[in-house]
Amino acid sequence: MKILLLSDSHSYIDDRILEYAKNADEIWHCGDFGNMEVLEELEKTKPLRGVYGNIDGTEIRRTFPEVSRFKCEDVEVLMIHIGGYPGKYTLLAKKEIEEKTPKLFISGHSHILKAMYDQKNKLLHLNPGAMGKVGWHQMRTMMRFEINGDQIENLEVIELGKK
Repeated sequence: MKILLLSDSHSYIDDRILEYAKNADEIWHCGDFGNMEVLEELEKTKPLRGVYGNIDGTEIRRTFPEVSRFKCEDVEVLMIHIGGYPGKYTLLAKKEIEEKTPKLFISGHSHILKAMYDQKNKLLHLNPGAMGKVGWHQMRTMMRFEINGDQIENLEVIELGKK
């Protein structure tokens, strides 16, 4: 399963992002879509999973939950927009990880791209940074990777250019 991982679009989408999306099996967006147009453009391309972010309005909050748990092949996935990272998880993320530890924990919000292994909880944490043009980040980023059975493989960082 080829995954394109996005976050923090803040109402921005372009043809380059959509080209990457066409080569994925699924698109996962970790919140702060910004508007329904981003969501709709992504949904036209491939199946979309996501969570709402702190800037997302009622319509997006009706479409996606705050916390998403799902299984992709044999990998348990937990996605929360404001989740922190290993050693600095938010209260909600700590609670969710303690209740049922996933193999993959994804968050956004910080606009800081991270890929870290959490030794304590034995999980991989990913934050794709921000693909949009709003925020303090300098480089627009996203990630892609593959899930094969219970393995997370071929992780790539995609730099989309300066905002």
